[in-house]
Amino acid sequence: MVVGIEIAVERWPIAGTFTISRGSKTEAAVVLCTLTDGAFTGRGECVPYARYGESLDSVCAQIEGLRAALSNGATRDELPSLIGAGAARNAVDCALWDLEAKRSGNSATALAGLPRLKDLTTAVTVSFGGAQTMAASAKALADRPLIKVKVGGDNDVERIRAVAAAAPASRIILDANEGWTDANIRENMLAAARAGVVLIEQPLPAGNDAILATIPHPVPICADESAHGTDDLHTLLGRYDSINIKLDKTGGLTEALRMQKRARELGFGIMVGCMVGTSLAMAPAVLVAQDADFVDLDGPLILKEDRKPGLIFNGSRLSPPEPELWG
Repeated sequence: MVVGIEIAVERWPIAGTFTISRGSKTEAAVVLCTLTDGAFTGRGECVPYARYGESLDSVCAQIEGLRAALSNGATRDELPSLIGAGAARNAVDCALWDLEAKRSGNSATALAGLPRLKDLTTAVTVSFGGAQTMAASAKALADRPLIKVKVGGDNDVERIRAVAAAAPASRIILDANEGWTDANIRENMLAAARAGVVLIEQPLPAGNDAILATIPHPVPICADESAHGTDDLHTLLGRYDSINIKLDKTGGLTEALRMQKRARELGFGIMVGCMVGTSLAMAPAVLVAQDADFVDLDGPLILKEDRKPGLIFNGSRLSPPEPELWG
């Protein structure tokens, strides 16, 4: 039973500016949920996302609204009946996982029935900007095996060519963040194919992507904003080849593991991604990412300074979390 609940807003400066087609930001604003049973403490972090109608205040209020249920012994499996998917449920769900692991003396990995965690290779991100600016950023990362490139504006063909030329040995993922249109998607996809791009993430706006069922996919297409939980998966068949699982969308690790299992059954490829947050937000996602085709958990690398202790990165190599961080 939970006897103590703390909700805190934290702001973590970004190293420089992080830009996607929707805009730029210079800090990661996160919500930290801390649960205690009197003897042990569990933590979960989430990132409210305005694109999904969330704010720091709304997410904090949602977590506060669970206080009575948690004090009365609500479990992870009961959370979906108490709160919808999203950032607030993610923070609480992951805090409950952490608390259960600390209380039981077993790792979250063992509680989830997973084998020993292995190191992962994560993508690193090139922010949206002018073609030459992006090429310079890509060149600085040209020794990394996987680069995720933010596109989604006019003249993306030029951006694609410039970045691919700057990092010829790297595999490249394009993330359009819903920024392409029916009018330019074919041209952009062909440019991506010519450049050897391995995946295109959410090229069209969610709910306005029917054309994906009727045009060729010279590069596999991954759903992000269109894919939130397990119940969404059947609607994506025929339009998307892969899905991006983010805990802030699914509402936590519990649903993310369920979604991953069902996605594999339906034949989808899997990417595990993140919002820009600290290592505490990434740590639970490492469990899901063990069976992913693409891993994009570089959020802490975008920050000026990470939580301590944090995840250990060696270049693009990401080691599993230590119990002092989470799980």
